[in-house]
Amino acid sequence: MNKLILFLLIIVTPVIASAQYDYTTNNKKAIRYYEQALTAFGQMNYSKAANLMQQAIKTDKKFIEAHIVLAEIYMDNGYVPNAIESYKNALAIDPDFFPGIYFSLAQLEMMEQEFELAKKHLEKYLTYDEIKPISRSQAERKLESCNFAIQAVNNPVPFNPVDLGDKINTAYDEYWPTLTADEQTLIFTRLIPKDLVDYSDGDNLMDDKRMINDQQLPPGMRNVQEDFYISHKDEDGQWTRAVNAGKKINTAGNEGAQTITADGRTMYFTACNRTDGKGRCDIYKSKKTGDEWSVPVNIGSPVNTSYWEAQPSISPDGKTLYFVSNRPGGIGQKDIWKSDLLPDGRWTKPENIGRKVNTSGEEQSPFIHHDNKTLYFSSEGLIGMGGFDLFQVTKKDDGTWTEAKNLGYPINSVYHEIGLIVNAAGNRAFYASDRLSNSGRDLFTFELYNEIRPNPVSYFKGIVLDADTKEKLEARFELINLEKNETVMEAKSDKITGEFLVCIPTNNDYALNVSKEGYLFYSDNFSLKGVFEITHPFIKDIELNPIKPGEKIILRNVFYETDSYELMDRSVTELDKLTKFLEDNPALKIEISGHTDNVGTNEYNLRLSEKRAQSVVNYLVEKGISIERLSYKGYGETQPVDTNETEEGRANNRRTEIKILSN
Repeated sequence: MNKLILFLLIIVTPVIASAQYDYTTNNKKAIRYYEQALTAFGQMNYSKAANLMQQAIKTDKKFIEAHIVLAEIYMDNGYVPNAIESYKNALAIDPDFFPGIYFSLAQLEMMEQEFELAKKHLEKYLTYDEIKPISRSQAERKLESCNFAIQAVNNPVPFNPVDLGDKINTAYDEYWPTLTADEQTLIFTRLIPKDLVDYSDGDNLMDDKRMINDQQLPPGMRNVQEDFYISHKDEDGQWTRAVNAGKKINTAGNEGAQTITADGRTMYFTACNRTDGKGRCDIYKSKKTGDEWSVPVNIGSPVNTSYWEAQPSISPDGKTLYFVSNRPGGIGQKDIWKSDLLPDGRWTKPENIGRKVNTSGEEQSPFIHHDNKTLYFSSEGLIGMGGFDLFQVTKKDDGTWTEAKNLGYPINSVYHEIGLIVNAAGNRAFYASDRLSNSGRDLFTFELYNEIRPNPVSYFKGIVLDADTKEKLEARFELINLEKNETVMEAKSDKITGEFLVCIPTNNDYALNVSKEGYLFYSDNFSLKGVFEITHPFIKDIELNPIKPGEKIILRNVFYETDSYELMDRSVTELDKLTKFLEDNPALKIEISGHTDNVGTNEYNLRLSEKRAQSVVNYLVEKGISIERLSYKGYGETQPVDTNETEEGRANNRRTEIKILSN
């Protein structure tokens, strides 16, 4: 029940009872119908209230109060066109009787996308001097939204949503999509009847075909819950039929609003009213090993409090968690906060991400893209189409955010748009909508127009193996920005399957280091400076060599100036990794070898390769590694690993290697 009817029931009715209020009618029969209708309305008997109010109007068509309350009855029941007509009938009798009608009418007209009419009525409302400051402020904000909507509708953005299909969408509600960086796994929340699930036996989860063929909820069904469902891409690139995520992660309670790391192996989500909860809703964590999700754990303080914490979004490096909370110290009713993961696994005290995002209203559904800079979210406080709109901000180098950009119409509408995510490539969004579906909320995807795309992100994907036994290994990955010598991503391969996925943002050059105790480390280089479009990801299995005499590795991130043995600054990252490797294995003795392509004379190449190998030895000695453990040799062009007929082949031949001499 909205503010106007509360005004009528709380203020007008007592005055009526004291016989001190003059109605706009003297017809006692009309007044009797009106007062009976008010009583029925107060009891939420809307049908009876509407019938009685219509009788009051039929008895006296100029009974303004009856037209106003009838509009409110229609509004509370979702009959917006009828409510608009009733308000207009009241204004036709006396346009100055109750100025608040203009504001209420404008809100309804905005819901019907009648923005020009809404603007006219808001401007009229603001001409009245007796309006209270808070009401005037609300109307001014609504007028800003109205002007924005007029401009947005006249300048629509590209938008062509596509239904994800009946393998994903059913007669029930599907929402909160989450996607792995390789777009091979989709996890989402589904609202289902509890009667279809038996959680007392983990092997007796619902049969998906039964659920999908059940076209509607039983009449009056209110016994529902939220569960996670998972779908994978098949060989044809189509989504498989979504299946329940299983008893370890789903319960008879509500689980929803999930976020997963880029590799799809760690999930954070919202769960409410659990026995281990700190408040009504908390954030939980589950890890996937092989094909099994672990039993979720509450991530605890200081993220979770006695207040409401929900809708997490984890950064691609797994180090920052964005979430929504109504905790004290915020800017509005619900704000977006962030917390950083410490090396010991604890979370820092959450920080409000500031006024560029948060407003005096509500903000919801943050999603931090894989570029770790672009944040999408929903807001009712920023100027938009009238409800919750989707916005985009970008994190600057100093950690602050740019001004929020509305994603535009018709991506945003007069309805509430909440819960958008964007793929790693940055060209496609996924979200839930009930305005595009005939069966509640369903999942859709659409192509993002250029102005709201994030920086595209590629990925490196494969399996880590023991080079000798082919055993699957759990290994540590580090992705390092070579220009800044800064680690931008850390991850581990699955200890059962050896699978890994590491995101690689574009427009930078990166070193990748893969390490495991007892093995030589592996290094790779990704030169993406000036690249702004993803064509193909990097797919490669990594074989780690056990530490033993004769084993070699290529130092792919050791660079020299052209035709020189002077080390480039970008080599520091790799050489420091080599230093740490030697410190961790103090018994090792190694040979540093230099290699060239076949451009130039044999003598020149042999001399250049030897001096380059010596430069690496000199660096290691300066870092404290004993010269007794190091030797070097130049092989020139005598040991190619690729053809010298192409530039790419020659680049592969120009390399620095290490070989284990003894351990």
